[in-house]
Amino acid sequence: MSESNINDRGGAVRSGEELDAAAVTAWLRAQSLTLDGAPEVTQFSGGASNWTYRLRYTNADLILRRPPAGTKAKSAHDMGREYRVQAALKPVFPQVPEMLAYCQDTSVIGDEFYVMQRIEGVIPRAHMPRGVELSPQAARQLCLNVIDKLVELHSVDVAAAGLQKLGKGSGYCRRQIDGWSERFAKAATWNVWSARPVVNWLKAKVPDDVATCVIHGDFRLDNVVLDRDDPTRVIGVLDWEMATLGDPLMDLGNSLAYWVQADDNFMLRMLRRQPTWLPGMLTRREVVDYYCQRMQLKPASFAFYEVYGLFRLSVIMQQIYYRYHHRQTRNPAFKNFWAMANYLNLRGLRIIRENSR
Repeated sequence: MSESNINDRGGAVRSGEELDAAAVTAWLRAQSLTLDGAPEVTQFSGGASNWTYRLRYTNADLILRRPPAGTKAKSAHDMGREYRVQAALKPVFPQVPEMLAYCQDTSVIGDEFYVMQRIEGVIPRAHMPRGVELSPQAARQLCLNVIDKLVELHSVDVAAAGLQKLGKGSGYCRRQIDGWSERFAKAATWNVWSARPVVNWLKAKVPDDVATCVIHGDFRLDNVVLDRDDPTRVIGVLDWEMATLGDPLMDLGNSLAYWVQADDNFMLRMLRRQPTWLPGMLTRREVVDYYCQRMQLKPASFAFYEVYGLFRLSVIMQQIYYRYHHRQTRNPAFKNFWAMANYLNLRGLRIIRENSR
């Protein structure tokens, strides 16, 4: 399979998001990294939060992540934290990329950033890359393998890994509902409806945490890297910006918000960022059932976690749209995020009604 058929190479750097590769290279060499020549720089378009670049040197293939321009949520885009979390997790969860260097000197490129080793493989997005075809049996196995990795992450021994300070401990569910509610209000624009009915229901239904473990916060198929020779095997997990200690069912609820099935309606299909619509892929219900069986969890209902995941995603999309609305980013992909934020909250309301009968 040729590299041109793998969609993890990146594309042209977007206007207004150019990277000073010479400054980055000089700084990395000052950190004792041996780099030959000037890098070929490309940018990944799949992410909608931090800006991610590939720097391809003659002797090294690196990934650089930095915050976006413009107003940022108080706790978002902390490159130092993201770097330290992955460095600590790497010994106990091998699918984490290898961290190389973190720069907090904003004079280098205008903001903090970190650099890691690129994991070479297949990244599934809305469609599998050209040349990568999955039979229904292989698609099902890919789903199971991805969920198994989530189970593996949630089973990490927090104390043995020295990660006790990664989060605040118990009370995670309550803190998440309060926090995301505040973020939604701060990112309000005239064209986005109030989410008060969803927020009120979530606050009234907050359960006790079922456990406290390492959670990813954005665990999706398009955040995993698959083996080129066996695209059902997970060799990497990316995008650890939201990793913390928290409730594992909340993490699963986050993942489910992105899980678009083949029989979903047009609006939900517009959100599709991973190939979960392919024949053989698990349904959302099958994902929940398989995960809970593996983790030996028996929630009375998954509705709270599903509505939470949809609401959180609506807030993320609204925060991104807020930057676009105020011309802090020029990425045209964000133009209609306000409509998707509205739709996600309507979908949450539908689940609430269905579970109130």
